[in-house]
Amino acid sequence: MMKKLLICLLITLLILFNSISYSQKTYLSTGESLSSRPVPAWFGKAKLGIFIHWGLYSVPAWAPSFDTPDKVTDWHAFYKNNPYAEWYLNTLKISGSPTQIRHDKIYGAGYNYYSFADSLFEQTKKWNADSWADIFYKIGARYVVFTTKHHDGYMMYPSSVQNPFFAKELITSKRDFAGEIARAVRKRGLKFGVYYSGGLDWTFYRSPITNLWPDLFESMPKSVAYTAYADAQYYELIHRYSPDILWNDVNYPGNGDVEGIFAECFNANPDAVVNDRWRRSDKAMYYSTPEYVVLDSITENKWESCRGIGHSFGYNQAEANSHLLTSDQLINMLVDIVSKNGNLLINVGPKADGSIPENQLKPLLALGKWLQINGEGIYDTKPWIKPSLILEDKTELRFTKKDSSLYVYFFGVPKNKKVIIPGCKVTGKAKATLVGEDKSIGITPVTNGVQITLPKHLAYERTFMIKISEVIN
Repeated sequence: MMKKLLICLLITLLILFNSISYSQKTYLSTGESLSSRPVPAWFGKAKLGIFIHWGLYSVPAWAPSFDTPDKVTDWHAFYKNNPYAEWYLNTLKISGSPTQIRHDKIYGAGYNYYSFADSLFEQTKKWNADSWADIFYKIGARYVVFTTKHHDGYMMYPSSVQNPFFAKELITSKRDFAGEIARAVRKRGLKFGVYYSGGLDWTFYRSPITNLWPDLFESMPKSVAYTAYADAQYYELIHRYSPDILWNDVNYPGNGDVEGIFAECFNANPDAVVNDRWRRSDKAMYYSTPEYVVLDSITENKWESCRGIGHSFGYNQAEANSHLLTSDQLINMLVDIVSKNGNLLINVGPKADGSIPENQLKPLLALGKWLQINGEGIYDTKPWIKPSLILEDKTELRFTKKDSSLYVYFFGVPKNKKVIIPGCKVTGKAKATLVGEDKSIGITPVTNGVQITLPKHLAYERTFMIKISEVIN
């Protein structure tokens, strides 16, 4: 009897093993194999992600107030007055820069940037990743991307890959910040991604970048030593955290093992996606990443706009509230992006102790409160036949669609309460609802679309949404 039971158990285990082994395709490190991979659906449905820039630069937490990259005309002036606080080390090296002058005054001319690691470690002793995860969930984010290594080369997790120029204790965190954040956000059902600066590492190339061309591109380390280092750290990140997103920045070495990294990532996590900032293996990259830019129209290919709430990604104590997005601006930006097939990756720049500044939290929490009412027209939606409409009184509208429902977002209350949506085709059972109040409103088919009649009295502080059912286009 025991022998028969053992045989049955063995057969069951073999069947189970085979079903596990063959249910998931294995991807090879070739363009042909990687491009055959189905695009994971979750990213296109998620719409909102949280970017986190937190590192040594969060200790001095300072940068001049200057224009964002989308408005730059003089790149020499931009780099000398770089508003990105996470670029602190580079700006510090530029003679006569406001950052250098301030650094020398506060810390002393000989103070080593990497000595900020001790302060970061001390200040974060009371930080808890669960507090962040609760906030991100409340905001309504569906994924989180954490900066594991920025351009300064400092690792925000205990990497076992040895930097050839720095002792481990100077360049690698003793605490696994990445792992703690990954566990916390995944407990709440959010996806977790890792940012890694693949194209810049100032521990390998130490001359400051003072201009976009050719400085930025010439400063990208191309040595065999750096390529081996970056490759090894990417494999390490994949094996440690099985990330849902590989968010590379500023290209990747031409001799790097990009296809191998992608294959390793996809085999470890079938739902993983990679961004476009590798400039390699284009067929495997899922989405583009314009920075501080919102595209003008609907695109077939998925995209993600990334930006800070202010002019910086890392926390910048010099930023005034006037430099930050208001709640209305943030809400309208998300709607605008989603209407054009995009996601918004909005950044938080925590202080060195891990606290998120109140002026960053305020618009984010307002967005979360708004999404609790209007999220049905954001998550899991697709663009309609057009993204927007401007009424005669200049009131702006945006559109998203899910199944047979059209969601119409009003960026203000129009003067004329009878609003025609050109091109909208509906069945005879169509209904229009003012979302948030569950109030039915009038809808009438007209020659070139439908007319909806808004209530006479609308007291909306922020963007509101009308849901039209039984839409057939």
